[in-house]
Amino acid sequence: MSTPGALMRSSRELITGRRAVAEAIGAGRVVEVLVAPGARRNQGLRAVLGAADRARVPVREVGRTDLDQLARDHRGVDGIEDPQNLGAAARSAEAAGASVLVSRTHRGAPVTDAAIRASAGAILHLRHARVANIARAIERLQEAGFTAIGLDGAAERTIFDSRCPDGRVAIVLGSERAGLSRLVRERCDLLIALPMHGRVDSLNAAASLAAALYAFVLPRRLGGDR
Repeated sequence: MSTPGALMRSSRELITGRRAVAEAIGAGRVVEVLVAPGARRNQGLRAVLGAADRARVPVREVGRTDLDQLARDHRGVDGIEDPQNLGAAARSAEAAGASVLVSRTHRGAPVTDAAIRASAGAILHLRHARVANIARAIERLQEAGFTAIGLDGAAERTIFDSRCPDGRVAIVLGSERAGLSRLVRERCDLLIALPMHGRVDSLNAAASLAAALYAFVLPRRLGGDR
């Protein structure tokens, strides 16, 4: 394995790939970089190793077989749902200027190698809170002054006939299989749908978030609070 690995500070997850590891080091998320023997002579790893040295992150050599096994194990047994979708959603959120990403702990995707790759590193520059109860998290956000807007395909109002509320907003997405739960729908201040005009009846969560941010929130929020 010629690519490096890195252990994440918060979750001890292993991420791999030169770009993902370099981004994670730059974001202060790495506690240790793992490389194969002789990696310091690899010209392609100079940027990663230089970033680790500057950030004073220790670099440890691990046998190639062990490093390959670690990478396979961390990719295959984490039990998360749609890490690529989490990463894609984080990429849209960060690009649109979001402040924080909230996801659930039960069957929710943590920040893993796959999520970082899908986000092109953007997820490392977002605050990411993992909570046990999304409905309760929405309640706490509302107490802090946020308006919770749920994306629901069955909602009567669409992003085109609704006005984005003033102040800070939280866009709430459901799972791809079941959508928003009943409790979460009831907790949201506003439910809106993304109208579908083609043959498909829905977008995935990441595409839905991007559409909501750029067509509904940003046109009215530029220059305002996030």
